[in-house]
Amino acid sequence: MLKQRDIIFHSLHPEPNPARSAALLLNEVDGIQHVEAPTDTRLLVHYDLRHITLAEIESALARAGFHLDNALLIKLKRALHYYTEETERANLGCPACQDKTTREIFIKHYRNRAHGCRDPRPSHWRNYL
Repeated sequence: MLKQRDIIFHSLHPEPNPARSAALLLNEVDGIQHVEAPTDTRLLVHYDLRHITLAEIESALARAGFHLDNALLIKLKRALHYYTEETERANLGCPACQDKTTREIFIKHYRNRAHGCRDPRPSHWRNYL
């Protein structure tokens, strides 16, 4: 599954061309097919969803010191992309998407929830009926 996304950087970044610097940084990352910087603050990324997600790319850029634009519309688009990519990866059955902690939380919630799948009798009494 190939994806194409825009990453927008904050215009008040101390570096004059953060998109070009980020493109050089992401060029060798596994799963990223193509990176280009059409403007100083806009980065166009083509990547394979089975290997990497937009959330991973943006968190790596933030850890590297890049300032992403946090305007309301961009934050909404970002959240939508994160959600859809996570859902697509789960539907594809990617082993990397099966987050162990998420599964454990779901299992704990299911076990503690009251539902009709429980038999209150001790296990040795269940065989008699």
